[in-house]
Amino acid sequence: MARRSAEALWSPEAHDALEGEAWSADRARDAIAAICRGAEAAFDPERLWPAHPLDGAVTPEESLTVYLGGAGMVWALDRLARAGVHAPERDWAAVAAELAARAGALPPSLLLGRSGILLVSWLLHPSSETADLLALEIAANVGNETNELLWGSPGTMLAAAAILERGGDERFAELWSRSAAQLLEARDPDGCWTQDMYGQTTRYFGAGHGFAANAMALLRRPELLEDAEALAAGVSRIVLDQAIGTHETVNWPPHAGGRLQVPGQAIRVQWCHGAPGIVASLAGANPGNDELTRILVAGGELTWRAGPLRKGAGLCHGTAGNGFAFLALLHRTGDERWLERARAFATHAAAQVRAGDGRHALWTGGIGAALLLERCLDGRWDGFPALDAW
Repeated sequence: MARRSAEALWSPEAHDALEGEAWSADRARDAIAAICRGAEAAFDPERLWPAHPLDGAVTPEESLTVYLGGAGMVWALDRLARAGVHAPERDWAAVAAELAARAGALPPSLLLGRSGILLVSWLLHPSSETADLLALEIAANVGNETNELLWGSPGTMLAAAAILERGGDERFAELWSRSAAQLLEARDPDGCWTQDMYGQTTRYFGAGHGFAANAMALLRRPELLEDAEALAAGVSRIVLDQAIGTHETVNWPPHAGGRLQVPGQAIRVQWCHGAPGIVASLAGANPGNDELTRILVAGGELTWRAGPLRKGAGLCHGTAGNGFAFLALLHRTGDERWLERARAFATHAAAQVRAGDGRHALWTGGIGAALLLERCLDGRWDGFPALDAW
């Protein structure tokens, strides 16, 4: 049961009305091609892609990463090529190998470190040498005190899962299990986690740094858990307890047990904090739990009513990331309205890219819109890009 609240569930000023153009598969393919052409044209072999001012001061090392840099862009362009919607003009596997060779100064994390860069290199050109290096990085990240996705072991658990899903050897199952045991041990008494990062301790609940992505990582390989059914039941209870809203629309607070409104900030309805990230992360959890389905659908309804994000088209805090929540609900419920809504957000995201800022980064830039457009062609859902879908 969601906690009822008299406070607003979203901030209208953070959202836009939907762009009015109807969905068209042909226009979607054209938009994907244009985004990919722009990305390839902006690439420089030495400097990679130019950092955007909205991404802050990106260091040379960070420019290699999955989240902000070259590895994420290379992976996305390769994935779109494998999906048959992009004809690459460059050998991206060779670029990925070069990025891996340059990544020595980074931490072992998935989205902001070496593990993600090595995983991309291995996916584009599997080799035992790259697998060996990746295993070392995952091992080094067991017990990371951040207890969250971007830096910590939940992210490197997803790297291990990606290798296992492609026939990787049993050491990756052992590394996943070691990471899972530590992560479960690190839980607070209420089943959430405390993060220690950036010089602060916090208890984030959303996907970006908090509970939702941790739970998703743990539930990714249930056969490796001692009691996956009990964990899924506990996750469902926490998601229900933390929801704020009505039977029709709910959102989740940025911090476990907190309020939706953080002083000085808009109420967030985006992948990293708020309903879209909860839905996308946990739509595959405990599928027989009708109460969980109901609350996730209410989160999707909130995301739809709030509308596309004014911040931009990206995955982390943009319209494309929110659109993936609708595809996750299509997969959980079979209700075709979620595909229609995903396509509406994808069309809007494409318009944002056309009118936008030339931002070339997987998690913050326009390539996320291309990934959503491709997935909306047939409504396929195999997970969130560069997390549980590689």
